[in-house]
Amino acid sequence: MARTASLTAAQAHARLHELTAIDVRTPGEHASGHLPDAHNIPLDRLDAALPALRTAAARRDLLLVCASGARSAQACERLAEYGITATTLIGGTNAWQQLGGDIQRPADTRAAWTVERQVRLAAGSLVLTGLLAGRRWPKARLVSAGVSGGLVFSALTDTCGLAKILAELPHNRRTTTGLDATIAALTS
Repeated sequence: MARTASLTAAQAHARLHELTAIDVRTPGEHASGHLPDAHNIPLDRLDAALPALRTAAARRDLLLVCASGARSAQACERLAEYGITATTLIGGTNAWQQLGGDIQRPADTRAAWTVERQVRLAAGSLVLTGLLAGRRWPKARLVSAGVSGGLVFSALTDTCGLAKILAELPHNRRTTTGLDATIAALTS
């Protein structure tokens, strides 16, 4: 099994010129701002890109990035299972920005919301709807209770079912053509 490692934002900043950055966030999150020249391969599409990632890793060290470092750590572990060595950015793009690192944004894309922000909006809206509807129909409060329970479960397990559902929405999905272009760029 390949090894996994991690770099702080300062360490990654010093070595970025010798690394291939892979952003494992959704396309919408990637478009909201990413490390310079980072390729976008969403975590749920990582398996489709394994051959390209293997080729890229043979040329340069891979730096996997997400918003906080949690998804990129998962991606590193998955790649290690396939014998591909990768490094995760501790603290993700959040730490990178706090350090003052450059962030690239496509000029033609309006700022996209991160999946985390989408989860907060959806969960808050569901809780509020349950509470307001509960004034007229008391059983509607169960919606709020269910969402609250889901948030507690999410925090305890460091997983988020709502984020997985929201990541499937069209504005958060990378088209096959976009992924194919990223894979082609990694192998050329």
